[in-house]
Amino acid sequence: MSSSSSTPTNSSPAAPASTGAPALPRELVLRVMPMPADANANGDIFGGWIMAQVDLAGSVQPARLSRGRVTTVAVNEFIFKQRVSVGDLLSFYSQITRIGRTSITVHVEVVAERNPMDPQVVKVTEANLTYVAIDDQGKPRPFAEQA
Repeated sequence: MSSSSSTPTNSSPAAPASTGAPALPRELVLRVMPMPADANANGDIFGGWIMAQVDLAGSVQPARLSRGRVTTVAVNEFIFKQRVSVGDLLSFYSQITRIGRTSITVHVEVVAERNPMDPQVVKVTEANLTYVAIDDQGKPRPFAEQA
């Protein structure tokens, strides 16, 4: 496995938001270490477990911006780049790439820190997801800062 030994930074270029406002910077939104119960018989972490964590991480910024409930409406792209093992420390970075009237698209990158004796930092997953702000009845509503 090839890897980079440098720690990722929040220096990713901001992608333009559709509202004309500057995009929010990439943000560390979740850090978690998968446990043996999250692994298959080979010791690799189940893809579905990673997908659930990505969904949680991706919802942080939209929930904050909406000042209320959001729901996942689309997984636009999901790429598993490398396997994840028990003991890897996973960091989830999200960046809003598009803001619409009721929806937000978020790019999530997952980086694993592994092998503490010879530390390696590798990107293991990336995804693009779309969330919609919803009201108490589950109907789409405009985001708070646009209301």
